[in-house]
Amino acid sequence: TGPMSSECLENFLHITLSAEYFQDKYLSFSAVDQSGIAWELDEALASQCGYTVTYSNWSNIEFHASALSCHSHLEKDMFTVTIQVKASHTPDMKNAEIHLKSASCHYGPWSPRELVCETNYMEVSVRKEVPQTVKDFIQDKPEDWTLAFPEAKSEEASIWQIVFHQPEEKRAVLVSDAWSAGYGLNTTDTRILLRVPYTAAQIQLFKVDLFLQAQGITFSVVRSSTFYKQQWMILVVDTAVACPVDGVDYTNKTIIWTVPKYIQALSAGATSFKDVLVEAGVNLHKLSAKEMASRKFVLSNDLDAITMKIPIGAEGGYYKTSVSSGQHGAKYSINLFLEHQWEDNKWGLTKHTIIKEIETPFEQVELAVINNPNLSMRLVNVTVGTFLLDVELVNLTIEGTTVTVPEAVQHGYLTYEIRYANESKAYVVEVPFDAPSIKKEYVRDDIRAYILNVTLEFIIHPTSETFTVPIITLSTVKDAVLPSARGFCDESNLYLHITHGNVDQNWLPFISDQHVTQEAAQKYNYSLSDNGTHLAISVPFLSSLVDYEDIHTSGVMASLHLTLKDGITLANRKDFSVSCRFSSSELIQCLPNGTVVITAIKLVRVADLDTSFLVLRDRQCKPSLVTEKTATFKFNVNMCGTRRKFNSTSITYENEVLYFRPGNDTPAYQLKFVCLYTIKQAVDVQYETKKNMPSSIKPGFGSLDISLKLFKEESYSDPYQEWEYPVVKYLREALYFEVELLQPADPRLELNLEDCWATNSQSQDSLPQWLILINGCENSEDSYRTIFHKVNYSHRVKLPQHLKRFEVTMFTFVQGKTPLQK
Repeated sequence: TGPMSSECLENFLHITLSAEYFQDKYLSFSAVDQSGIAWELDEALASQCGYTVTYSNWSNIEFHASALSCHSHLEKDMFTVTIQVKASHTPDMKNAEIHLKSASCHYGPWSPRELVCETNYMEVSVRKEVPQTVKDFIQDKPEDWTLAFPEAKSEEASIWQIVFHQPEEKRAVLVSDAWSAGYGLNTTDTRILLRVPYTAAQIQLFKVDLFLQAQGITFSVVRSSTFYKQQWMILVVDTAVACPVDGVDYTNKTIIWTVPKYIQALSAGATSFKDVLVEAGVNLHKLSAKEMASRKFVLSNDLDAITMKIPIGAEGGYYKTSVSSGQHGAKYSINLFLEHQWEDNKWGLTKHTIIKEIETPFEQVELAVINNPNLSMRLVNVTVGTFLLDVELVNLTIEGTTVTVPEAVQHGYLTYEIRYANESKAYVVEVPFDAPSIKKEYVRDDIRAYILNVTLEFIIHPTSETFTVPIITLSTVKDAVLPSARGFCDESNLYLHITHGNVDQNWLPFISDQHVTQEAAQKYNYSLSDNGTHLAISVPFLSSLVDYEDIHTSGVMASLHLTLKDGITLANRKDFSVSCRFSSSELIQCLPNGTVVITAIKLVRVADLDTSFLVLRDRQCKPSLVTEKTATFKFNVNMCGTRRKFNSTSITYENEVLYFRPGNDTPAYQLKFVCLYTIKQAVDVQYETKKNMPSSIKPGFGSLDISLKLFKEESYSDPYQEWEYPVVKYLREALYFEVELLQPADPRLELNLEDCWATNSQSQDSLPQWLILINGCENSEDSYRTIFHKVNYSHRVKLPQHLKRFEVTMFTFVQGKTPLQK
C-alpha cells in the first residue's frame, strides 16, 4: 500500500519501493537515527552499517536492513528501522519528494554465534561471554590469543579494540580506527557485532577443497578477536567470519550452488560437529520441501557440503535484459539464501545465513523483425521484439540523424509498444510510403519496393545500458508506372519522346553505351531536352548513334535504340527504339562536274566491319572521311574502277563500296551505286525585256482564319493540346510558336508577321508588354533574340508560305529586380 511496503524476514527488515511510483526517478536513501537525524547512505556507509539496496525484479527496488544495523532501535525483542527516501526527476535531486518509512520487527532468539553473508557485507555477532576452556584445546595457531592479550593490555585507556590475525602479522586496531577503515562495530547488552565490507583490507581469500570439486570454493575470511574491558577483566571474543565468494556452476539450464559445511576459520578449537538445521529459500522466504519440489529445486545435505540445484527460469527469479559486445541478450537472476545451523563443542549453536544473488551468464536473444505493410493505408509497418519490460525505445536514427521518439513523429515515424500476457513486449514502427527517408526502387513489371532503413536505440532499466537494432525492410507494392515512349522520323532525323513514370527518377539514358548528356549531345551533334516530365531526343540520320539494318532501292532502314539504366548498378531497366526508312539519296551526290560523293554505312549484320578498311573497286581508293558507322568517298567518275554505260540519252557510271576480311577475296560487304548523267539535252529558254510597272499591293478587306500554336520541340510535330494548358516552363527554356493561315487556302497568298508581343495577363492590351517581333523582325533589345525556323513542305504542310515559325526564350516581367507575379 502506498509507495513503500515493508516485510519482516528472519532478522531483517525488507522495504519495497513501488516500481509504478518511483520509476524513472533518481533516488537517495538515508537512515534516520533515534534523534531524527538522517544519514545519507552511499555504498561504503551502507555496507558498514548493515544496509543493502537491491532489486527483487527489474523494476521493484528493495531496501534491506539488518536487525543490528547502525541506526536501528532495539527494545526488548523488537528492532525498529526508519528510512528516508528522496525521489527526483533530475540527478541534482532538486525539487525532490521526501518519503519516510518506519517499521518494527521481532528478532531472535539469538544463537551464541550468528554469521550473515549479505551481498555487500559480512557480519558476525556473538554473545558477551567468555567460552569455557575446552580440555585438550588445540589452537589452529597457538600464538594468536597469547599475543592478543599483551597488545590489549598495552592499550588500557581504550574501551575495546580488534586484533586482526593475518599470516604476516597480528594487528591491533582501535574502535575509531576500525570505523574509519569501513568496519561496522556495535554492541548491545548481550552481544558484540563486527561487520566487514567485502572491500576491507584485512580480508583473506581461502580455498576450501571438496570431493569432486576440481577448483575448490573460495571464501572471503576475516580472522579477528574483539576484546573489551569489564571492570578488572579483559574479555576476548573470537569474531572470525567467512563467506563464500563462488561455488556457482551452470549445467544443462540448471544453477548448481555448492557451499562447504565446515570452514577452518570458523571452527578453530572445535573437535565435534553436529548438523542442527539446513533450510533454503528465495528472497529470505524459506521454502518447504513441497514448495521446493513444485519449483523443481533440489536441496542436498551431504557429508561435507550443501548443494542447491535451481532450474534457470524457475519461479522466484526473473530475467533481465543485458548487452554484450553490442548484442541483445538476457540473464536470469535469483536471490537465494541458505541457513545452516550446527553445534560444536566450542560455540554451541552457530547460525550461518548466506544470501547469494546469482546471475547466469549472458545468453544472446535473437530479435524478430516482422514487416507487415499496410497497403491500403500506404504504410510501412514493422514489429520488433520481443523484449522484456525493462527495455524502452528512446531514439531513432534516420538517414544519419538521431532523434528522440517524440521528434521522430515530425519525420513521419510513429512508434508504439504492444504488451503481452507473458510480461514481454514489442515495438511497432509505422512510416508512410511517401516519407522522405523511405527509399523507392523498381523491382520488375509494375512492382516497386519501399525500403525502410532505420536504427532503433533502446535503454535498459535500471542499468541505463543501451543497445541498437538496425532495421532494413522491403515492402513491395504494385504501383510502378514505367516510362513510355513515342518514336517518329522526319526527312533527316529520328525522334524519341519519352514520358517519365514514377520509377525512373534515377535511371540514366544511354544510346550505344554512350551516356546521354548535354555535353554528349554537343559532341555527337544531336538534340536533347528534359523538362522533368518528358525526355526528347533528336538524332540525325547519319550519326554514329544510329544503327543501320539494311539498304534497298526503297531506302535505308535506320534504328535508334535508347536504354534506361539503373543509376547505381547500371543494370538495364527499359529499352526503347524507333526505326524508319530513309531515302538512299541521302548517301550519294552526283555532281555536274563529274565528282561523286558516296557515303557507305556499316550494317549491324556485319558487326566486325571496320569502316576505315572500306574500298572502291580500285582498292587504292579509300575513304576521305571515316566515322565509327560511316565512310565517305569523294572521287571523279573516271577514277577508282568506275564503269560507264552509254545509251542515246544518258551515261551511267557504276561503282561499288567493298569490304574484305583479311585473307579473303570474297567481299563481306558490297554497296553498289550508280550516277546517271543526261546527254544531248536541249533546253529552250525564252526571255524578253519590257518596262514593267513596279509591283504594288492593293489594300483590301476580307476574313482570314489564323491559328497560333505552341509546340513541344523544334520539329514542330507535337503541339500542346488544350488540356495541357497552362504550360509550365522555366526561364530560358525554348517556346516554339507556329502561326498558320487556315483560310483562305489560296496558294498565291503568303503570310507575313508584323508585330508580336507578350503581356503579363490574358488580355492583349494589358500592361506591361514586351515586343517579340517588330515589323516582322526580332527585337534588337532582347537579350535572347527570337529565332525564325524555315518551313518546308511535308505531309502536314502543303502550303509552306502559309506558315511562320519562330522560337522565343522563356522570360518573366520584372519591376526593378523583382519578378512580377500573375
